[in-house]
Formats: sequence, structure tokens, C-alpha cells
Amino acid sequence: MSQIDPRAIIDPSAVIGDDVVIGPWTLIGPDVKIGDGTVIHSHVVVRALTDIGKNNRIFQFSTIGEDTPDLKYKGEPTRLIIGDSNTIREGVTIHRGTVQDQGLTSIGSDNLLMAYVHIGHDSVVGNNCILVNNASLAGHVHVGDWAIISGYALIHQFVSVGAHSFIGAGAYLTQDIPAYVMAAGTPTVPKTINSEGLRRRGFDKDQIAAIKKAYKIIYRQGLPLEEALEQIQALAAEQPVVQVLVDSVRASKRGLQR
Repeated sequence: MSQIDPRAIIDPSAVIGDDVVIGPWTLIGPDVKIGDGTVIHSHVVVRALTDIGKNNRIFQFSTIGEDTPDLKYKGEPTRLIIGDSNTIREGVTIHRGTVQDQGLTSIGSDNLLMAYVHIGHDSVVGNNCILVNNASLAGHVHVGDWAIISGYALIHQFVSVGAHSFIGAGAYLTQDIPAYVMAAGTPTVPKTINSEGLRRRGFDKDQIAAIKKAYKIIYRQGLPLEEALEQIQALAAEQPVVQVLVDSVRASKRGLQR
């Protein structure tokens, strides 16, 4: 049975699952869906056309599914979809999409969004990501699975942050960071691969060595990018984990932050 505080304001069209907890002075807008076991603390705003999965925790003063301030947005019925088992801490803001993209902002499952994180319109965040306090994604940003974005990092619109990457505190990205890469500093530059994160996730020493070799081919040998990719493609045939790096580089639309 759900526990909804009588001081919460719930639109009649909202669909609330089983064992949901909604705290006082929280606003749930029209056509919102909240999955089983989700806990929404007090003073949270969940706007229209937002789907929230199961077993999420959303803390006070967060605003979920708000209209984007993008001046191209004219009130079209766009959506926000959030997966399962995410923790969304205090003061997080997540905006819905725009019709200029897919009309959708998407957050996967098992993510930790720490206090005052901002996720802009049409962004896509994968699974098992960590966004540390005050990290901000502009519109149309894509973040791959297991990425970590440290506090106060700023990600420019349309930038992609690859799977298993690590972005240091206070970074400012204007171009893409491929899978596995650690980038830090001001100006922000790639430093090495995220070896410690890979070890924690069960990558063995041979896989990590192959990824590190591929990184050096791209970033340390001064080769034209296509020539570097040709070299690491052979490496990917021996160690398939390297293909993730190759694919993320080839998918880049803004060019690599090098």
C-alpha cells in the first residue's frame, strides 16, 4: 500500500504504483507515472509527462520533468523517462526534451545524481553513472554507462561522454570524451584511461592493458585519427573490449577533446 502524505498535491491523472511513498508539500503533475517502491520526499516537484520507474529515491527540493528554458521550446508535449533504482539527491533539476530532438530526456537505472546536479533537455544518461554535486549537462548531452562526472563539471550541448569514462572536478567539456578515458584539468584534456574504475568493474589486467595501448595510439603518437583507428581495430580483434573505444570515437559528432 502506498503512503501518500495528505499535504501532497497529486493530479488525478497521475498513475501511482504500489508501495510508493510521497512526502508532504510534494507536487505530482498530470500524466505522471511513478513505479512501485519509489520514495519521493517532501517539497519535490514532478511535472507533467514524466515516467519514473521502480525503487527510485528522490530527495527534497528536486524538480523533475520541468519545461526546458530553451527558447525554441513552445510548450510541446515532450517527455522525461527515468528507469529503476536511481538515487536523485537534493535540488536536482531534470528537464524534458524538445521536438527539435527526440522529444525525450532519458535517465537509465542505478544512477546516483548528487545534490544540485542539472540534466538539460534531450540528454541521455545511461546506467550506473555517478554525477557529483553541481555537475551540469547542457541540452542533447549523451553519457554512457558507468561514467563518472565529478563536481562542478560542465558539459557543453551535444557532447558525448563515453562509457566507463571519468571527468574530473571543475572540467569544462566542449568536445567528446570516448569510452574509458579520464579527462581533467582546466583547460580539460585527456590524461589516461580510467584504470581504477575498470578494475572495480571486473576488467582483467590484459583487457586494461589493451585499452591503455589503444589510448596511447590515439592520444600519444600524434597520428591522424583515422590512421590511429586502423591500428587499434586490429587490437580490438584480440581484445573485444577495445571495440567499445573504437565505436565511441567513430560515433563522435563534435570531435574529440584532445
